[in-house]
Amino acid sequence: MNRISIFEGNIRIMNNEENQVKHECYQLESTIKDNKKKLEQFKQLPYLVSNINEIIKNEEKEDELDSDYSCIIKTSTRQTIYLPVPGMVDVETLEPNEIVGVNKDSYLILDVLPKEYDSRVKAMELEDKPDI
Repeated sequence: MNRISIFEGNIRIMNNEENQVKHECYQLESTIKDNKKKLEQFKQLPYLVSNINEIIKNEEKEDELDSDYSCIIKTSTRQTIYLPVPGMVDVETLEPNEIVGVNKDSYLILDVLPKEYDSRVKAMELEDKPDI
């Protein structure tokens, strides 16, 4: 009888632990869904079309959360912006003068744009200041 009561106590403990794990899984799944929704909102247009001017490898990182790379981009609105955290694209695959879509508010790189965007960006850039 004593062993049976010990086993029943262990079963109750295991059931409680199982319920806690199920609840934690539910919370994590909810967090994943929310994060996916946020990612989709960030990926929605309007993008700001930008060129990558320079990719900088960060030699000294303060902690593990710091990015290995940072970027300098030039937007189609003629702003030059330094991005300590480049965004959602693997920076090692990027090259200078590549065309990317960035978030219009945070300037995080969201997507690498195909080459056909090149003519649009070049048409918007002014290389020399006009006399008039």
